Amino acid sequence: MLIPQKHKNETERLKLLESYSILDTLPETDFDNITAIASQICNIPISLITLLDSDRQWFKSHHGLEVTETPREHAFCAHAIHDTDTVFIIEDARNDERFHDNPLVTGYPNVIFYAGVPLTNNAGLPLGTLCVIDNKPNVLNEAQLKALKSLANQVMNLLELRRNKIYLEQAMLELELRNQELEKFAYVAAHDLKSPLNNISALTNLLKENYTKEIDTEGINIVGLIQSSSNQLRGLIDGLLDNYKLTNIIHSRKTEINLEKLKGDLDILFSFESNCVIRVNSYLEHIYANKTAIDQILINLVSNAIKYNNKYITEIELKVRATDDLQYEIIVVDNGPGIAEEHHDKIFQIFETLSDKDQFGNQGNGIGLATVKKIVENLGGKIHVESELGKGSSFVFTINI
Repeated sequence: MLIPQKHKNETERLKLLESYSILDTLPETDFDNITAIASQICNIPISLITLLDSDRQWFKSHHGLEVTETPREHAFCAHAIHDTDTVFIIEDARNDERFHDNPLVTGYPNVIFYAGVPLTNNAGLPLGTLCVIDNKPNVLNEAQLKALKSLANQVMNLLELRRNKIYLEQAMLELELRNQELEKFAYVAAHDLKSPLNNISALTNLLKENYTKEIDTEGINIVGLIQSSSNQLRGLIDGLLDNYKLTNIIHSRKTEINLEKLKGDLDILFSFESNCVIRVNSYLEHIYANKTAIDQILINLVSNAIKYNNKYITEIELKVRATDDLQYEIIVVDNGPGIAEEHHDKIFQIFETLSDKDQFGNQGNGIGLATVKKIVENLGGKIHVESELGKGSSFVFTINI
């Protein structure tokens, strides 16, 4: 018996094999189908997908054979991998000096005929073979050899798909971890900024209340600018903190939400707005949804409808219905100034604002609607606005039932 030599690029070959994470995995139907087809096409009882490890050949699929591995020094495949351009064929191993006294020939499984196609990657490195084995001398015709090569290509396609899936999962995991780290950093940074910012706001209020007479007009204006900038920055930080709380919001459980109670909660929340009327229009008495998320969405949309309204009485109508595709459609309609069509997509982008200030003189930060969009999409829905200048706006969003 001739012991097979190591491949000339054995270190690289073993590293490549390891990258597929395939050794010692459970049987898979896709691979077993290939060996069954190879056996049938070649009319030979045994067909194997072999992978050559450092000291063994392991079978990813073993049609017609009970064992799952053999020592590498006995492996016909360890000879086959040295010439990746041809099919390695032994018509009668008993007459071949390399194999005549091989334990796989003299004992179980009595390998007499062998034909193996090397499984190689694009760089030509072999992993193992797709082979067929008979207990008697045999030959393969050209059509059978061509089919065997095609099946070997399919084995490599499956292996490449497997490795690409592993790489994709690893990349997604790394991206998720990085996003978590980034969100944690952003949350901590924003949270830590609030304390000194609150001190600045408190000090400017103290200056305005107790030292107005000692500061000239220009100084008062400067203090006002500091206060305005502080309030704007505080609003930005609060928006960022809300945005990074989305994970907890989205993973809250669904509960039954009574629509009349929901309207009552909004009335109480915005009770300081004496010129605001909120109505609910729905044939439903309740919906079953993530209440934390619904509250966050509606508070933002209703708050915007109030802040940017230009009418003496702000009118807001909440329409709710169940759709045929198992979603709730919720529409928040206002009687405000409307939004030009060219801005319908822009308003949902983070940090994008359409006006410098709302009707109370406060500047928006462009985070609220971006956060709403993010919540809606994570609940399996979509959001858009239907509006034109001078005719109010309708914010339409869906969520999965």
